[in-house]
Formats: sequence, C-alpha cells, structure tokens
Amino acid sequence: MQTPHTLTSKISNSPLLNYWLYLPPEYDAQSDNRWPLILFLHGFGERGDSLADLERVKLHGIPHVLESGKDLPFIAVSPQCSQHSWWTLQLGTLKLLVDSIIAQYSVNPAQVYLTGLSMGGYGSWSLGIAYPELFAAVAPVCGGGVASEVAALKTAPVWAFHGAKDDVVLPHRSQDMVNALQKAGGDARLTIYPDANHNSWTATYDNPELYDWFLAHQKSTT
Repeated sequence: MQTPHTLTSKISNSPLLNYWLYLPPEYDAQSDNRWPLILFLHGFGERGDSLADLERVKLHGIPHVLESGKDLPFIAVSPQCSQHSWWTLQLGTLKLLVDSIIAQYSVNPAQVYLTGLSMGGYGSWSLGIAYPELFAAVAPVCGGGVASEVAALKTAPVWAFHGAKDDVVLPHRSQDMVNALQKAGGDARLTIYPDANHNSWTATYDNPELYDWFLAHQKSTT
C-alpha cells in the first residue's frame, strides 16, 4: 500500500514536495533487514501541488504498478513535481528526499535505484549526473539530457528505454546519452520498442526483468 507524505524544509518547516511511499508487506522496522530503495519520477502531465493532486502520480510507472495490486521487493518513493516546475530544477530537493528516506527507514544504501519517464526520464539522467555516488543503477524511460555531461554517471549502470515511433521525445535523445556514456567508459544499454510511441513506460515497468536488473547491482558504500 502506498501512503502520502510531505517532505518539509528543516529550516523553515515549509513543504517542499509531496510523495507516495511504499513499504513491502514484509517490511519490519524492528528487523535488521535492510531494503533496496527505488526513486520514481513521473512525467509532465502528473505535476501538482496538493495532496489531492498526488493521485495523478499513480497514473503511470511504478506507482501505477503498485496501485494495481502488484508487490515489489523495494521501498518505493514517488514524489510529485510542482505544477510550475521541472524535475531538472528540483535536483537538490530530490537528494534531500532520498537522504530523508534513508535516514528514516531500513534502507540498504548500496541498493538505491533511480528511474523515471518522459520529464522524469530527463530528471533521472540529470539527477544521476548530479549525484552519481548515490545510485547503484539508473533506468531513464523516453528521456534525454546533456550528453556532454553524462560521463559523470559512468560509475552507475544505466538501462534506457524508448519507443521507436516517439514523436514527443525523439528516440535519439536516449541514443545520444547512451552513446556518450558508452564512449566515456560507462555501462549503458538502450532498449528501443519498434512499435511504441511515447508510451514506452507501460512495457518497461510491466517487465520483471527491469526489477531483476536493478537488484543485480549494488554499489560500494566504503
């Protein structure tokens, strides 16, 4: 079950963003067991500023999968971007959110994962580039970014996804990022769905292989 929460500023106590939090059924705060954490970033159409707006975040991606009744072996955090902003402008706030979840819950810091779709795909590339030490693996869906900056992400495996017929975010946006990351020595791969338009996220998040791929990667925390 996903529950609504609000991240607040430690300085002013003002709200920074709202988010859904999912804890696996087996999660036990009293146990020594530590769980993988996955951060999901939604697309442009799901932005909002109130707890009522937060329902939009469940329309696609990981929150949608969870809302449909499927359980995942992760702590999942799905924040909502402000109606008048972009994820690429909220990287510091997203870092605060991840840090706060790690501090409050039984998270394995070696298994923190990042994914997002469309605007959230751009956000995933940007957040991974800004804080590459934080993530064990990154999966941007129908996104893009600044290819000249992506070498910073070469320490984390990346699996990108895109629809070949996408006319909203053109497929070369993902291809350019993956090519640049591979050239920099990074572990990057791209899956192109030949018949998909912009909605390449349904096939991506419905695929158990994605979650197995995340869990296969851990980073050194020493």
